[in-house]
Amino acid sequence: MTKDNINKGGKLIVFSAPSGSGKTTLVRHLLGLEKLNLEFSISATSREKRGTEIEGSDYYFLSAKAFKTKIKNEEFLEWEEVYRDNFYGTLKTEVERIWAKGKNVIFDIDVSGGLRIKRKFPEQTLAVFVKPPSIDELKIRLKKRKTESADKINMRVAKASAELATAPLFDVVIVNDNLDKALQQAEVLVSDFLKA
Repeated sequence: MTKDNINKGGKLIVFSAPSGSGKTTLVRHLLGLEKLNLEFSISATSREKRGTEIEGSDYYFLSAKAFKTKIKNEEFLEWEEVYRDNFYGTLKTEVERIWAKGKNVIFDIDVSGGLRIKRKFPEQTLAVFVKPPSIDELKIRLKKRKTESADKINMRVAKASAELATAPLFDVVIVNDNLDKALQQAEVLVSDFLKA
């Protein structure tokens, strides 16, 4: 993907947050609003599928070996080794696929990936950080999911503290302490950015 191709594309809307902050709920809401002309960027990951996740809909599931090969071949717009041999990333072909349809791309990705996209495409990207009301509330939300072990939850909470420190690097911070208010705020922000 050349830089020239990228500049002809649509806009990039990045939602990043510590796990359990509610960014996925906000992104799903925005995707349901036809007027925004958004399509979800499906991330690639080397982690195992969870619950009812679907290949090519929730994620592109790759082995760690396949993921590393794609890194070597520079097939990612951004990627991150979140935990040892646990990779997440955005394939360049995914953004090209969405732009070819004349749509804007919306991302639900980790903080590092979100900032990398913002750095690469500063004019085309709206980077939104979704902040939980508190670390304690975040821990409660993660436990309620019942998808991970206590150790995994503790790892995510420890990581969240570092991620919260990056909030000022984003264009906007939404504090998700009231879901209706957060949904409305997200809608206005994205709508205004797309009109600009």
